Amino acid sequence: MIGVVVAHGAMADGLISAVRRIAGGQADALVPLSNDGADPEQLKSRLDELVADRPAVVFTDLAAGSCTLAARLACRECSHVPVVTGVNLPMLLDFVFHLEDSPTEVAQRVAGKAVDGVRVTAPAHS
Repeated sequence: MIGVVVAHGAMADGLISAVRRIAGGQADALVPLSNDGADPEQLKSRLDELVADRPAVVFTDLAAGSCTLAARLACRECSHVPVVTGVNLPMLLDFVFHLEDSPTEVAQRVAGKAVDGVRVTAPAHS
């Protein structure tokens, strides 16, 4: 199974680099895809090539952004490929350590990990 990280600018590369530092070779299951110089149709075409007939999960940065639009268009015809928005580091780490699970199982679990990883620490009062 692969995870395609579709994001603005160099975000996908940065996230995958961080996963590699923590998880080593497990990060090889992740493929970065930037929207730099690409319109949604070009992103869709590249995604079509990457996920074709293989188990995959597509991770995008913004729910209403061009990356997610392209992912939803590409995966509309690939019902076996879930799209998960709001990609973050805990989500990708969980993904690379559970490659034996189905894409749907992984997508549902990583969404929970992302929410669980958000914390607010109140500043100390003086």
